[in-house]
Amino acid sequence: MDQAAKGAATLSSKDFAAAVEHYTAAIAVNSQAVDYYIKRSTAYTRLSPPDHAAALSDAEIALTLASKRGKRELIIGAQLRRAIALFSLERYGDARKCFEWVKQMDEKEKSLKIWEMKLDGKLKNLDGSDDKVRATVQQYPNVEVPAAKEAKKVTTATTVKPADSASPDTQVSAKSVGVQTPASKIRHEWYQTNETVVVSLFAKGVPKDKATIDIQDRSVAISFPLQSGSDYDFSLDPLYAKVDAAASIAKVMSTKVEFTLRKASPGEMWPNLESDSPVADGAKEEDDGTSGEVMRAVLADRPANPGPAYPTSSKSGPKDWDKVAKELTKKSKNEKEGEKGGDDAAEDDFEGADPVNGFFQSLYSRADPDTKRAMMKSYQESNGTALSTNWSEVGKGKVETQPPDGMEAKPW
Repeated sequence: MDQAAKGAATLSSKDFAAAVEHYTAAIAVNSQAVDYYIKRSTAYTRLSPPDHAAALSDAEIALTLASKRGKRELIIGAQLRRAIALFSLERYGDARKCFEWVKQMDEKEKSLKIWEMKLDGKLKNLDGSDDKVRATVQQYPNVEVPAAKEAKKVTTATTVKPADSASPDTQVSAKSVGVQTPASKIRHEWYQTNETVVVSLFAKGVPKDKATIDIQDRSVAISFPLQSGSDYDFSLDPLYAKVDAAASIAKVMSTKVEFTLRKASPGEMWPNLESDSPVADGAKEEDDGTSGEVMRAVLADRPANPGPAYPTSSKSGPKDWDKVAKELTKKSKNEKEGEKGGDDAAEDDFEGADPVNGFFQSLYSRADPDTKRAMMKSYQESNGTALSTNWSEVGKGKVETQPPDGMEAKPW
């Protein structure tokens, strides 16, 4: 395993001192690797105690290299690490500018919301003339990238202090908190009722006076300091559906933090805690009373002037099943006049009702097991907008909703 791979492994296992050493060795071999600087910056931030100045230096070198290469994802990663290091150095104005640049390049970056929340908490207590509020950074720093030999000299001179050498203030703060759950073992679970969604973050020793909690209509975030000197950040963004932020609460207990989120639409059951789709910018958050009208418009019967075009998996194109059902029903009746018995007795049960439903019921009753499975799966998963008898195709995956032409499927 090479030094970079060892660095990644130790960073993942929370052995940040070892991660710094391995990435230092990797940089000595390849001083142009952007990712090595980003990862070592992360490790410096999470050391106990952290080395924020070294973290900032690595982040700015990484940003310089990434900008020269024009690698968007690396620029975003380096700028984010730079912003976090600046925040930790109490250069809040500079940190805000860097977070803004990250947001311009990637609005979906999940950690932005919680960092913006933490920044607001710091800035609201500072006067506008305070040096901490001033922004002096440029989007791309003008720093020199050390050559391999120089990088080795600089980085090997940096010593990593063991956890026992933490400052007295840090030790006192840790004792006041009590035994804390390690960051790697913190987990969360959730359940719901008709009225609420309850999220439990299982973490012992969360300091109530230093925990920052933010509940919005479509997001939840919490940040609190760890005994290692770094911060633990947790966020759910976006939530599956809208909640009533004003009526929602969070409780910090000895063994966990519990969020009780009041559903904005009582009775709506969430299949997941978070949504896969981000909340669109500029989307209307308030219900203006038109949702009922939209639902009625979507569910209303369409005019029957042109023949309805039904969704289908057939390569030959859509069929007018109303027409097919009428023809088969008529044919079936003509045949039964001359021959009664066997399966015809069962088919009589479908007569006298809606001919389309009768046709499909008859088709289902005479189908083989695979065809029945295909019909049930396609109809249920597509919300009644598609019906297939081809199990070899339907069995490959989920059947998507396929509304008729001119209509749009809405998640209700």
